[in-house]
Amino acid sequence: MSSVKRFEDLACWQQARELTNFIYNLTSKPEFKRDYGLSNQIQRASVSVMSNISEGFERGTTPDFIHFLYIAKGSAGEVRNQLYVAKDLGYISEEALNKGLNMAKRIAGTIFNFIESLKVSKFKGQRFATKEMMEAQKKKEEFIKEMRKIYPDFK
Repeated sequence: MSSVKRFEDLACWQQARELTNFIYNLTSKPEFKRDYGLSNQIQRASVSVMSNISEGFERGTTPDFIHFLYIAKGSAGEVRNQLYVAKDLGYISEEALNKGLNMAKRIAGTIFNFIESLKVSKFKGQRFATKEMMEAQKKKEEFIKEMRKIYPDFK
């Protein structure tokens, strides 16, 4: 998360945005649109993934962020469940089901990996960052950038 300045830069948020657009396109189809309850619920669950990632990020502390990431991961699971219901009711095709499931699983995996990296990070969150810490982080990022110019596989 070192070079991330805004939640829009997070891969998990970008993936959640794609899922939300996919879900809204699915639910706009006449056969799905008629079932207002399911349509509304799956839309809200997909938006919840995005919203919890952004809210957690903006809270400014790592523990808060992790908490909201877990909620976002749960919402991705909720979307998966509702996709099965939509398929069972004949609202979506097998292809749409698989595409949606894959998107939601990918997001959940990205969120899980992100949570695990945040758990071991010494960074407590932007709210606690000092000027010295920020300068040190910037120098580290510049060093890594220069090393990658010389050694493309540098981690």
